[in-house]
Amino acid sequence: GVRGTVALNGEVCQRYPIIMQEAMRRRWAFMGHGMTNSMRLTNMPVDKERRIIRDTIATIKKATGTAPKGWLGPGLTETLETPDILAEEGIQYLCDWCADDQPFPMNVRQGSLVSIPYSLELNDLPAMAGKGTSPDEFCRMCCDQFDTLYAEGAQTGRVMAIALHPFIHRPALPHKGIGSDAELHHGAQGGVGHHRRRDRHHRLPRRGGRPGTRRRDRRRRRAGPLP
Repeated sequence: GVRGTVALNGEVCQRYPIIMQEAMRRRWAFMGHGMTNSMRLTNMPVDKERRIIRDTIATIKKATGTAPKGWLGPGLTETLETPDILAEEGIQYLCDWCADDQPFPMNVRQGSLVSIPYSLELNDLPAMAGKGTSPDEFCRMCCDQFDTLYAEGAQTGRVMAIALHPFIHRPALPHKGIGSDAELHHGAQGGVGHHRRRDRHHRLPRRGGRPGTRRRDRRRRRAGPLP
C-alpha cells in the first residue's frame, strides 16, 4: 500500500507508454527529472535550463493530465538559478539537497519552494552499485534508519526517503507486462513489514516544532529558516 513517487524523465512519457499506464494505475505521484539523465543541468545557460524545465513539465502534464508538483534534478544537478526557475514555473518542492530529515522552506525570487528530503544513504545506486551492498544489507539499513527516525519522531516529525532505481533494485518481471503488486522484492517486503510492526503514525512537524537534530552542513544561501 505504499504509494511511490516517480522521478520521471520526460522522454519516458514518449517512449514507454506501458510504464506510464502502470504507474498511473498504481496512483504513483510524478516529479520532474529532466527530459533525460543524459542532459545534466550543471553550468547550463539560464535560457536553456528554463526550456528543459518547461518541456519536462509540459510533457509530464500531457501524459498524466496533471503538471508535476515536485522536481529532482537529473543526477541531482542544479545551477544557482534552478530553485528560482522551478518556483517561477509552478514547482512546489525540490529534492536535490539531501540536507535534512525534515522539509524546510527555500529562499526564491518569487512564489515559494520547499526542500523535501531525498536520500543518498538509503539509495540503491550508491549503496549497491557503488559499495556492493547486498539486498539483505540494504533492507537492514532501511530498518535501522526507520528505527532512528521513529525515535527522533517522538518529539517532531521526520521524513524517510528510500530511493530505488529500476535497473538495480527491481521486482522479478513476468514474461509479458510489467508485473503485479505481489511480485515485489522480498527485501523491500521485509522493510515494509518492519514499518508495519510499529504502532504509531508520523505527521509533519507543527509550526514551531523542534528543528532536526541531525542537520548536515549543506546549507547554502537559499535555505530559509525552519518553520
